[in-house]
Amino acid sequence: MLVGARESAAGTTGTAATAPAGRPPGAVVASLMLGMALVALEGTVVATAVPQIVGDLGGFSVFSWLFSGYLLAVTVTLPVYGKLSDTLGRKPVLLFGTGLFLAGSLLCASAWNMAALIAFRIVQGLGGGALQGTIQTLAADLYPLAERPRIQARMSTVWATSAVAGPAIGGLLASYAHWRWIFLVNLPLAALALWMISRHLVEPVRSPGRRGPVDWAGAVGVFACGGVLLFALVQGGVAWPWLSAPSLGLFAAGALLAALVVGVERRAEEPILPGWVWRRRTIAAVNLAMGALGLLMVAPMVFMPTYAQSVLGLGPVGAGLVMSVMTLSWPISAAFSQHVYRRIGFRNTAALGISLAAAVLFSFTLLPHPARPWQPALIMLLLGGALGLFQLPLIVGVQSTVGWAERGTTTASVLFCRQVGQSVGAALLAAVANATLAARLADAPVAGLPGHLDDVAKALEQPGLLPQAAAAYLREAVAVAVEHIFLGATAAAVAALLILLLVAPRRFPVLPDQEQ
Repeated sequence: MLVGARESAAGTTGTAATAPAGRPPGAVVASLMLGMALVALEGTVVATAVPQIVGDLGGFSVFSWLFSGYLLAVTVTLPVYGKLSDTLGRKPVLLFGTGLFLAGSLLCASAWNMAALIAFRIVQGLGGGALQGTIQTLAADLYPLAERPRIQARMSTVWATSAVAGPAIGGLLASYAHWRWIFLVNLPLAALALWMISRHLVEPVRSPGRRGPVDWAGAVGVFACGGVLLFALVQGGVAWPWLSAPSLGLFAAGALLAALVVGVERRAEEPILPGWVWRRRTIAAVNLAMGALGLLMVAPMVFMPTYAQSVLGLGPVGAGLVMSVMTLSWPISAAFSQHVYRRIGFRNTAALGISLAAAVLFSFTLLPHPARPWQPALIMLLLGGALGLFQLPLIVGVQSTVGWAERGTTTASVLFCRQVGQSVGAALLAAVANATLAARLADAPVAGLPGHLDDVAKALEQPGLLPQAAAAYLREAVAVAVEHIFLGATAAAVAALLILLLVAPRRFPVLPDQEQ
């Protein structure tokens, strides 16, 4: 029995499209997967080549903005592209984003210093935001509800494959060619994606509906407000203290811009951030739950490699393997989730997944010290399985509650909240880790430890330079800090569970035309 028979049917204020008559041709699916691969590979490929890039261009103190700048551009443009795809159609937005990503890749390959490379990475991110959100929306447009888990599982497989293959590709290109090739290889892939999309993608027939003007003032306001606030989160506690003048000034500017955006959006005929995204229980609950997911993902994705190298003594490859096993179980679990939510519904399946994730995250704090490498690897494997049950039912479910004219905005709001949650989580959990390490160093019973947090990383890279007792104490301090990080991630998982149980409706209001 399909989930449509179990979830409640409800209307919506949006304009629906006719249901897809059948599966889209393989060329369309291939073009979507190719476009998603461009986004998924980018971060992991670049990360591997950072030493070569810094050695050639300099700018060691700011190289982290190769990733932060890209992430900021993707995040703040997601709601803009989502609304534009609802207004202008998916295909023109996807073509524009692919072309912009291609142009950004070409510019990155020609960068003459670190500042230029960071600026061109932001250009790439402006294109990546269009790719990431629009492809997820098209997956819902082109497939009926019964087939949607299959294409979403394929998208998850693209991310999983990229997580494993990206570092290897980046390392090979940086070692045997030149770091500029990590951007040049995007050119034929992006060009092929452009050709396949323009030639083969035919959007479903759209029911007649009034098309309002594009809210360009709102788009600029959202971009500016999101950029300032995310910049404050990324730099706070790193480039300057949280309570310093730069941090307080940026947050104040962000608050003023947010108030301005609210005023502009209230008067707009077709706002970029419409109020119904938060007035509808289903969408609001999924947005909040996905924000919690972004926050908790900081623990395994950012701090697990540090734990594997600094505490377990593994090399970069071994640490990468410990983390990457999560990306193997995630798509398998996501593909299996359809058999669960067809029986118990979208909300209950997601609640089951996040409950398991909370238990798995908490189990990390029970590991012995020192742990054996297979133990955190097993935790990561189980975590991927739990999160596959959590994420995909929410995305498929929320997309099935809206019509064509609202699906781009809805999908973008979900992805936007996850990205914001990741940015907030990176700031909060890094503060937890720093506070734990600072307290352990201040109360250290042994001598020879680093006197400042900035020196901890250097000491961990060369533990032989420390007295044996000091090196052992420092490894234990890092282990305790990471345990606190996973406790914070556990709290985020519990928060997501409470959101689903208290805010989300028991049955998602699936539209009648989606029950196929």
